[in-house]
Parts: sequence; structure tokens; C-alpha cells
Amino acid sequence: MEAIAPNLEGVNRYSLESPSRNGAAIHGRLRRACRRAWPLLALLLTACASAPQPTHNPLATWTPSPNYNERKAILIVVHYTEQESVEHSLRTLSNADSKNPVSSHYLIGADGRIYQLVDDGARAWHAGIGRWGTITDVNSASIGIELDNNGSTPFASAQIDSLLRLLADLTDRLNIPRTQVVGHEDIAPTRKSDPGPRFPWKQLADAGFGRWPRGDLVTPPAQFDAWAALAVIGYALDDRNAAVKAFHHHYRGIEGSKLDDTDRRILYALTRR
Repeated sequence: MEAIAPNLEGVNRYSLESPSRNGAAIHGRLRRACRRAWPLLALLLTACASAPQPTHNPLATWTPSPNYNERKAILIVVHYTEQESVEHSLRTLSNADSKNPVSSHYLIGADGRIYQLVDDGARAWHAGIGRWGTITDVNSASIGIELDNNGSTPFASAQIDSLLRLLADLTDRLNIPRTQVVGHEDIAPTRKSDPGPRFPWKQLADAGFGRWPRGDLVTPPAQFDAWAALAVIGYALDDRNAAVKAFHHHYRGIEGSKLDDTDRRILYALTRR
């Protein structure tokens, strides 16, 4: 039988050398690998050191319980920026040196691009003083979405399409009820007017977001209390004229601060379900 010479191509050369030389070579490669890995390890250690740590009261003995959950958003508030460009709004929403710093979880450009500025689980500073139903600290209970719009022009179709996609994601992923989508002026009618009467609330309702009257509007019974219905929906009644103005913007796209028969029919439809 013909002897077959072994094919040594591709075999690690160190395996054919003496154990001492082999060990020294491996040791050298390990040193080089450690030197290459050290910057990444240092970065990871720095990140861990700077990450927020749980706060435990030194006056108490820490005896942890598993029975808790993280704070979560239960409301989505829609705004317009009232500025002239998305770049301007990004600067405003990220400026830590402002006398009155503001932020929002999301900003949607007129072209439909979605920017996220604050983590969903964090408290953005978008709502200010306001109330919706029993929610009195709106920032702590909500996700804020700013739309790049100056307040006097129609909202772009691409922007509303992106808003609908974002609303679907947020309500599904964060388990926020789809009815809990409101405007800034709804929660703060004495201070704010956004997203204003041009905003397409009916289009959002057709996609399943927010509250909207369904079916034919009928005359409510004589004992129907329109003011109580307005409060049931969520509006604060500290300033009734302001509340009606916000209601008119949202449900009728008109100005005005006095309730009329059409308002009563809408309120009846919204609250009798």
C-alpha cells in the first residue's frame, strides 16, 4: 500500500511546535485580545456606574416584595408645535438651558418622520397644568406626541398616517385604552388651543382612536344634564366657557363657547353607550 503523506495545510502551526512555544504563543494572543477588549469593557463599566440605581430609604430595612409594577401611561396627548420647522421644534424640545424646559415623547414631522425624544417609561414635560377626568398629574400618566404644525395650516396626510401608526403601536404595546387619546386643549382648556379645530379627530375615530359619537344624533331626554356629560367625558368645568370651546374644536371643528342643541345631542351620544 502506498504511503499517504499527511496534508498539513490549514493546521494551526502552534500545534506542531513544542509545548513551551505553543503556550507562549497562546499567552501572547490572549494579551492582545485583552488589550483590544479593554476599551469596550471600560465603556460597559462606565455605563453601569452612571445608570440610575434604585433608591432605598436609609431609615428603613430593605425587605423587597415582588408585588409591584412600573408606573405606566394611561393617556395619550396630541399637540401641535406652533413652530415653523421640525428642526426648530427638535431644538426646543431638547434645550436643557431654557427657562421653561419642555419635552415630548414623540415629534412627527410634516413628512411623516417620527422622532422619539423621551423613553416611553419616563415622564416627559409636555402637558403642564391640566386635568382629564380623575387624572390631575397628566405628565405622569401620559405619552405626549407633538406634530410639526404652526397652528394655522392643515395637517399633512403623511403626518396623520404616521400618527395613526404610532397610536396603534403605543396603545397595543403599552396597553393604553384606544379611547384615551385627547388633545392638549382638552386637558388644559384655559391655557391651550392645540391641536385646534383643523385637527382630523373624525379620521382618528374612524381608525379606532379617541371618543366619537356613533350613529344618528337624537334629542336627549329632558332630564339630560349636558354639563355632567361633559365632565363624564373628562373635561374640567372650572371654566365652562373654555371647556365648551375645547369641546367645539374637538367634536365640531368650530369656534364658540356656548352649548347648543347639537352639542347636547353629541354629548348624549358620547355618554349613553
